[in-house]
Amino acid sequence: MSKIDRPIWGWAMYDWANSAFATVVMAGFFPIFFKQFWNYGTDVNLSTARLGLANSIASLCVAVMAPVLGALADQGSKKKGFLLFFACWGVLATGLLAGVGRGHWLWAVLIYAAAVIGFSGANIFYDALLPFVAGEKSLDRVSSLGYAMGYLGGGLLFLADVALVMHPSALGFSDAAGAIRFSFVSVAAWWGGFTLFTFFWVPEDRPVGVARRPPRLVHAGFSQLAATFRQVRHLKTLSLFLLAYWFYIDGVGTVIRMALDYGISIGFDAGSMIVALLIVQFVGFPAALLFGRLGSRWGVRKSIFLAIGIYSAVTLAASLMTRRGEFFVLALAIGTVQGGIQALSRSFYARLIPARQAAQFYGFYNMFGKFAAIIGPVLVGGVSLGVSRLLLPPAAGPAQIRQTAHLAARWGIASVLLLFLAGAVLLCFVDERRGRAEAAELTTSGAPPAV
Repeated sequence: MSKIDRPIWGWAMYDWANSAFATVVMAGFFPIFFKQFWNYGTDVNLSTARLGLANSIASLCVAVMAPVLGALADQGSKKKGFLLFFACWGVLATGLLAGVGRGHWLWAVLIYAAAVIGFSGANIFYDALLPFVAGEKSLDRVSSLGYAMGYLGGGLLFLADVALVMHPSALGFSDAAGAIRFSFVSVAAWWGGFTLFTFFWVPEDRPVGVARRPPRLVHAGFSQLAATFRQVRHLKTLSLFLLAYWFYIDGVGTVIRMALDYGISIGFDAGSMIVALLIVQFVGFPAALLFGRLGSRWGVRKSIFLAIGIYSAVTLAASLMTRRGEFFVLALAIGTVQGGIQALSRSFYARLIPARQAAQFYGFYNMFGKFAAIIGPVLVGGVSLGVSRLLLPPAAGPAQIRQTAHLAARWGIASVLLLFLAGAVLLCFVDERRGRAEAAELTTSGAPPAV
């Protein structure tokens, strides 16, 4: 491995590391375990609403913290230090999930929310390192490499954990529940171990001038946050992109976090849902790389539009599907665009911001993503629960209860289509060339462009 390649591979290895949490816990076993173990005996739509609440609590905390954390990292040039801190936080919380007992859904919500805060907080600083390891011409490919490594790494660990859940006696577990608990520990070990490659292989820009003490650093961080608010307000193209991103990435995140819960709610077995998630992971590895090339050759904005269109079609089809095979086809479609839309959004944003202020601007980027993630899960859970309460008569029998629950879940997932449509409409008005000019003017003048 050459010295030039080492920082890029070190940066991409963090996606390999933390995607174990995104895949095995967030998208995989947590929704299933939450519904069938921690919410044992609870109405399916109520457990869906609780799952949406768990995701939204975590997203709200990260959204509030993100801009301040980004400003602090830029002031002190400590992106890797903050990344390691939040990664350790997430690793610890993930390991603690293994100790939550049956029926203790509230403890599961709180610990899971803490793990998501660690996961999302570290991502702010991981994203902010992108402009320092990739040149202008390689942003799309390096960003896509990170997502591709994430799909492969997360998929491999998930495959191993699925095999263990199917054959728990192989490691001495009496049932699948014990194996799933062990999978949370395996994610913690994987995430923590591979993060060390990023910490040691990725260089970081050094602060200019005298280093500030912590109290002054915090004050400087808040001052920089206020200044960044003013800058973002005047960078019209950047502001419009963030608003578009807010909507469509909410749809993406909601599909990731709620898809398995939805499948179980309409009557599909958990084993089929896991197979579908494995399809997404292993299709997502080459597809993310291909989307990076597509963005370079066809245009990043056009490629994002393509991904939004496919997601919209998938969401509509999911609300109407009735057979298990259809779920696998939709998983294949999602796998082709999930990594691509995330990677190209990240690299497109990098073109619209001043590189020397990357952490604070990526704090805003993550803030919008996490505020959006508050809406989506609550939207799905709220619509599902509301439709169920509205349509279910007081003296309904078991068959009618089951039929109403399935219908409510379909309405819930269909509501995500609104997010994709809003994001696509707003993205139509984003002009990349103008955005680059605004960022360049801010870089050279140190002040927001004239309006």
